[in-house]
Amino acid sequence: MSRSLSFYLFLGMLKIKGIKKQFSESPINFRKIRENDVHRPTNGLLRKFETTTFKINESSITVIRKTSRPERLLLYVHGGAFVAGPGRHHWDFLETLVDKTTFSSWLCNYPKAPEHRINLISENLDEVYAFALSHYAPENIVLLGDSVGGTLVIALVQRLIKKKQPLPSKLILLSPVLDASFSNPAIAAIEPHDPMLSVAGAKSAKQLCSIAGDLSDPRLSPLYGSCKGFPETHLFAGELDITYPDQELFAQRLKETNENFYLVIGKGMPHIWPLLPVMKEEKQARNQLITLLNTSAG
Repeated sequence: MSRSLSFYLFLGMLKIKGIKKQFSESPINFRKIRENDVHRPTNGLLRKFETTTFKINESSITVIRKTSRPERLLLYVHGGAFVAGPGRHHWDFLETLVDKTTFSSWLCNYPKAPEHRINLISENLDEVYAFALSHYAPENIVLLGDSVGGTLVIALVQRLIKKKQPLPSKLILLSPVLDASFSNPAIAAIEPHDPMLSVAGAKSAKQLCSIAGDLSDPRLSPLYGSCKGFPETHLFAGELDITYPDQELFAQRLKETNENFYLVIGKGMPHIWPLLPVMKEEKQARNQLITLLNTSAG
């Protein structure tokens, strides 16, 4: 399988930083991972844009927009294993999307585990989305989530459907974590080749977020929830990612129950590759996202 030189350079960066080593520890050292958090963009980040910050419950929302107020909203829920984030790569990623599209964006910095559990985090997401509906028509809202951010927005949509509440126009998922137990037997063959994640640390982080150790809670593991009635959904899944086998299961269920489902497979790509710097493959995936957002109806 042909991959770019920049891909292999990035793998070297991962090894130097010891990312997989951090995700091999159980219990996971969430304080160490948090050292890379960037809660407020500085040093020139987002300098092109008008930014404001406000709070909803325990969540901090950073509004990123161009001078004119767009009528469409990209509500972005970042990843970080439920214990950390947002990081520099999240801000850089979002900066590019806002710059190249006609969307305003809200980055949702939700409360983290272990200080907070999945029930409170989910309540925060419900309130954030309800507030978004008070400012934007649902057909003008796109939900975007990477890693556990994808977990959170899938679970949010499942709750909205159950409560018969307005749905966003689109759901964009980048390497979502679908089952916090990582019990899929197909994961074992991928784990030695995953350059970023290991089951021990990833599962440990989910346990920190769980209630009484219940990893089958659909708010943590939306694979256990329903896939019926989803809005148009775009799933980006990398093959060298321990979360990939569960994404395959989720994709099959969405194909069976929803007409507007689209799967983008990153051949030989790691977790959240559309966000990762340096790589040629990241730029290609990001351009796909920009095209997708620019062709959104609304």
